[in-house]
Amino acid sequence: MTRRDALIRVIDALHAEIAALKTNDVNALERATKDKLAGIEQVASLGTGPAGPDLRELADEANRLNETCRIYVNLMAANVRRRLQTLTGDAGMGGSAPVLRAYA
Repeated sequence: MTRRDALIRVIDALHAEIAALKTNDVNALERATKDKLAGIEQVASLGTGPAGPDLRELADEANRLNETCRIYVNLMAANVRRRLQTLTGDAGMGGSAPVLRAYA
Protein backbone atom coordinates (compact mmCIF):
# COMPACT_ATOMS: atom_id res chain seq x y z
CA MET A 1 0.00 0.00 0.00
CA THR A 2 1.26 3.47 -0.84
CA ARG A 3 0.81 6.66 1.13
CA ARG A 4 -1.63 7.76 -1.57
CA ASP A 5 -3.73 4.61 -1.06
CA ALA A 6 -3.65 5.05 2.71
CA LEU A 7 -4.77 8.69 2.43
CA ILE A 8 -7.61 7.68 0.13
CA ARG A 9 -8.64 5.13 2.78
CA VAL A 10 -8.71 7.90 5.40
CA ILE A 11 -10.76 10.15 3.09
CA ASP A 12 -13.27 7.36 2.41
CA ALA A 13 -13.59 6.73 6.14
CA LEU A 14 -14.14 10.45 6.80
CA HIS A 15 -16.93 10.51 4.21
CA ALA A 16 -18.47 7.51 5.99
CA GLU A 17 -18.14 9.31 9.35
CA ILE A 18 -19.94 12.36 8.02
CA ALA A 19 -22.74 10.19 6.61
CA ALA A 20 -23.07 8.38 9.94
CA LEU A 21 -23.16 11.66 11.86
CA LYS A 22 -25.85 13.02 9.56
CA THR A 23 -28.06 9.97 10.14
CA ASN A 24 -27.15 9.42 13.81
CA ASP A 25 -26.04 5.87 12.96
CA VAL A 26 -23.83 4.96 15.92
CA ASN A 27 -22.74 1.58 14.52
CA ALA A 28 -21.72 3.10 11.19
CA LEU A 29 -19.91 5.89 13.04
CA GLU A 30 -17.96 3.35 15.09
CA ARG A 31 -16.97 1.40 11.95
CA ALA A 32 -15.97 4.54 10.08
CA THR A 33 -13.92 5.82 13.00
CA LYS A 34 -12.07 2.50 13.29
CA ASP A 35 -11.40 2.56 9.54
CA LYS A 36 -10.16 6.15 9.75
CA LEU A 37 -7.81 5.36 12.62
CA ALA A 38 -6.48 2.29 10.81
CA GLY A 39 -5.88 4.43 7.72
CA ILE A 40 -4.04 7.04 9.76
CA GLU A 41 -1.87 4.33 11.31
CA GLN A 42 -1.16 3.01 7.82
CA VAL A 43 -0.11 6.47 6.62
CA ALA A 44 2.17 6.82 9.65
CA SER A 45 3.71 3.39 9.14
CA LEU A 46 4.68 4.31 5.58
CA GLY A 47 6.99 6.97 6.94
CA THR A 48 7.51 10.58 6.18
CA GLY A 49 9.15 12.08 3.22
CA PRO A 50 8.62 14.66 0.58
CA ALA A 51 4.98 14.87 -0.43
CA GLY A 52 4.25 15.79 -3.99
CA PRO A 53 1.29 17.93 -5.01
CA ASP A 54 -1.01 14.91 -5.28
CA LEU A 55 -0.31 13.76 -1.71
CA ARG A 56 -0.57 17.32 -0.41
CA GLU A 57 -3.96 17.66 -2.09
CA LEU A 58 -5.19 14.40 -0.54
CA ALA A 59 -3.91 15.44 2.89
CA ASP A 60 -5.67 18.81 2.56
CA GLU A 61 -8.91 17.05 1.60
CA ALA A 62 -8.60 14.77 4.64
CA ASN A 63 -8.07 17.83 6.85
CA ARG A 64 -11.15 19.57 5.41
CA LEU A 65 -13.29 16.47 5.94
CA ASN A 66 -11.99 16.06 9.47
CA GLU A 67 -12.91 19.69 10.18
CA THR A 68 -16.41 18.99 8.84
CA CYS A 69 -16.70 16.02 11.23
CA ARG A 70 -15.57 18.22 14.13
CA ILE A 71 -18.21 20.81 13.31
CA TYR A 72 -20.96 18.17 13.19
CA VAL A 73 -19.88 16.76 16.55
CA ASN A 74 -19.75 20.21 18.15
CA LEU A 75 -23.22 21.06 16.81
CA MET A 76 -24.60 17.79 18.13
CA ALA A 77 -23.04 18.39 21.54
CA ALA A 78 -24.50 21.90 21.67
CA ASN A 79 -27.96 20.55 20.80
CA VAL A 80 -27.73 17.90 23.52
CA ARG A 81 -26.58 20.50 26.06
CA ARG A 82 -29.48 22.79 25.14
CA ARG A 83 -32.00 19.95 25.38
CA LEU A 84 -30.67 18.85 28.76
CA GLN A 85 -30.81 22.41 30.06
CA THR A 86 -34.40 22.70 28.85
CA LEU A 87 -35.36 19.38 30.44
CA THR A 88 -33.81 20.34 33.77
CA GLY A 89 -35.26 23.84 33.78
CA ASP A 90 -31.80 25.29 33.49
CA ALA A 91 -32.27 27.06 30.15
CA GLY A 92 -30.48 30.39 30.13
CA MET A 93 -28.86 29.78 33.50
CA GLY A 94 -25.39 29.14 32.13
CA GLY A 95 -25.18 25.71 33.68
CA SER A 96 -25.38 26.71 37.32
CA ALA A 97 -28.68 26.71 39.10
CA PRO A 98 -29.21 29.28 41.83
CA VAL A 99 -28.87 28.01 45.37
CA LEU A 100 -32.04 28.49 47.40
CA ARG A 101 -31.79 28.34 51.17
CA ALA A 102 -34.55 28.12 53.68
CA TYR A 103 -34.20 29.92 56.98
CA ALA A 104 -36.18 29.02 60.05
